[in-house]
Amino acid sequence: MRLIGLTGGIATGKSTVDRMLEQRGAVVVDADELAREAVRSGDPTLDEIAARFGGDVIQADGTLDRARLGQVVFADPSARRDLEQITHPRIFELTQEHVAVALAGPASLVAVDMPLLFENEREAMFEGVLLVYAPPDVQIRRLRERNGLDEAAALQRLEAQLPIDEKRRRATWVIDNGGGLDATSRAVDRWWDAVVR
Repeated sequence: MRLIGLTGGIATGKSTVDRMLEQRGAVVVDADELAREAVRSGDPTLDEIAARFGGDVIQADGTLDRARLGQVVFADPSARRDLEQITHPRIFELTQEHVAVALAGPASLVAVDMPLLFENEREAMFEGVLLVYAPPDVQIRRLRERNGLDEAAALQRLEAQLPIDEKRRRATWVIDNGGGLDATSRAVDRWWDAVVR
């Protein structure tokens, strides 16, 4: 059983690589999914967010307006830090719970997809870190297409994270996802054969 961290930058294709690893038998614990779980209606974390950012980040049905909150926190680094201080302890708690369950199972690999792994200095939790890489120009293009952002908003989100080339320098392994899916799948196969088998 191997426990690794998986990270990348925004719009580098972490979810794509997650799916490829799952197809090969890995269990993936996705911190983004757990972040959504942490702010479900009725969770105290959501109440803390509303107290800090105001009721306009809560939709009429009581759920978090992620788009509205994103506009606020990506435009203001101190607001982003406040949000992280509210959400990260709960996300980390959920992550630990899911990892414990996964490690008790039969999978040969458990990968924890943690977008801000390096930013939050979580490397020591894992035997190594797999980085999903795409060049910054590809990240910006994908962000604009996926999220309907203008270039300034896409850059704002990119600049909120550690530069992808710095993450590349710190990673144990790198999967280049800057091209097509076939090339990425071949890269995942090579990595799996070298590291997991």
